[in-house]
Amino acid sequence: MLYRDVIKQEVSSPFSVVAAESRGPQQLFPCGCFLRADHGREFRSSAGCSANMSSAHLSTVDGSESLCVSECAQCVPSRVLHLRHLPADISEQEVLALALPFGRVTKLITLTAKNQAFLEMASEEASVTMVNYYTSATPTIRNQPVFIQYSTHRELKTDNLTNQRAHLALQAINAAAVHSGNMASVGEGRGLAPAQSPVLRIIVENLFYPVTLEVLQQIFSKFGSVLKIITFTRNNQFQALLQFSDTVHAQHAKASLDGQNIYNGCCTLRIDFSKLSALNVKYNNDKSRDFTRADLPTGELEPAAAFGVALPPYGAAAFPPTFHQHTGLSVAPVPGSLVSPPRVALQMAPPTVHSVLLVSNLNPESVSPHGLFVLFGVYGDVQRVKILFNKKENALVQMSDATQAQLAMSHLNGQRLHGNVIRVTLSKHPVVQLPRGGAGQEEQALTRDFSGSALHRFKKPGSKNFNNIFPPSATLHLSNIPSSASEEVLKDLFSSAGFVVKAFKFFQKDRKMALMQLASVEDAIEALIALHDHQLDHNQHLRVSFSKSTI
Repeated sequence: MLYRDVIKQEVSSPFSVVAAESRGPQQLFPCGCFLRADHGREFRSSAGCSANMSSAHLSTVDGSESLCVSECAQCVPSRVLHLRHLPADISEQEVLALALPFGRVTKLITLTAKNQAFLEMASEEASVTMVNYYTSATPTIRNQPVFIQYSTHRELKTDNLTNQRAHLALQAINAAAVHSGNMASVGEGRGLAPAQSPVLRIIVENLFYPVTLEVLQQIFSKFGSVLKIITFTRNNQFQALLQFSDTVHAQHAKASLDGQNIYNGCCTLRIDFSKLSALNVKYNNDKSRDFTRADLPTGELEPAAAFGVALPPYGAAAFPPTFHQHTGLSVAPVPGSLVSPPRVALQMAPPTVHSVLLVSNLNPESVSPHGLFVLFGVYGDVQRVKILFNKKENALVQMSDATQAQLAMSHLNGQRLHGNVIRVTLSKHPVVQLPRGGAGQEEQALTRDFSGSALHRFKKPGSKNFNNIFPPSATLHLSNIPSSASEEVLKDLFSSAGFVVKAFKFFQKDRKMALMQLASVEDAIEALIALHDHQLDHNQHLRVSFSKSTI
């Protein structure tokens, strides 16, 4: 049957398995036959098998009844499924994301004008599993409920010319899934490999807004029951392990969320399965949470202890180092396909907070307003800095906006500066006040207004600096290097300032940039403060930032 015939014969059907949600575990089968539910009771249809029947009652042997709103013909399981109430601009990738957790998809027809689609699974077993699952957990795309039912067709015969985009999308996604080992190897459509676990490993790239444990729980709980979450920083990236109640929920979440942005243009999710089968959370705090155990204590601990497991040599993510680290903001389509990257972000509302930070536990002998300006300026444009006159271990730093304040806090809180582990929190003050006219010279020197500084990194719209924001690391990115500055000149510059250079490398294609690795993250922080904007010749100043790379 061709594409146009499918539209004509079935697309207007008003019935769906979602209408039968209240029935619980019963399956829909041809009317008049016995069904066996999960609890072992037999069900029998009380109505005859009529093609025009729009409703029938299923009566159990013990006399209780359950309403079945479904056409008799569409109660019969089929490899072909009919999807309705889809968003108007639905992509093939979004349709396939609903089905791929249950097995291989062999054919796909999208009817964008009708907000409907048909897909054919590789086996009837896979389609039955998919329908049964979505009967108890209504699927959604962009917060819009989607209705799924068995089709009256036993197979789809598509017109490749009119459905070429869907055909290519299906080829690309199935190939990618098989290549990554996510699909059953025999090709029988029996679902995902049994080795996969309900634990997902999540990496958040381009972390422009802070991502909290609560944000992850809010996003992922739409796909099933989230039991446990552990967050940590590994390889200079924010990562998390999240455990669902079962593997199907994890598979659905991965298929739907991998590559999505939490906020518009940033905080991109990269998701894969962890090799851990379960998480052992010992503390409930802002880094780890067991939602099944409200009685757990709070407490700060090392990442390894939070897991309650021995960590493999490549870190707490329990995933081998061959995992491909994507970079930047773009979500690339599968090579050679017409699949578009996700067009919309998850549309989380960025948190509303003040733009002033309170920095505490500073070393009063070494800290200066200019030093704090340079360090916090890596994550936003600092407007004012005030070191408190009577408590010089504390300072207020005013960023340009709340987003930059959150970003600086998430990256700098807990870092070591001049021998002290600093604490960065949000201040209750909306702005940093400049000293009054009667203030003494020392008090005035402790407060600086940087609102007109030429060193602001983010004042130019569309600046590449927005895409290169990373946590402090021992490796520094050097740029704006003049041609006259050799490797030895740059090494001597840092050595003379008291820093031990472990490694150095010019960029192969651009000798205006280089990477320099120092002995520790603390050394790199202090080197950035000391040498950012250092004049290398009469008209070029060195630019220093943190790198996510290693040499």
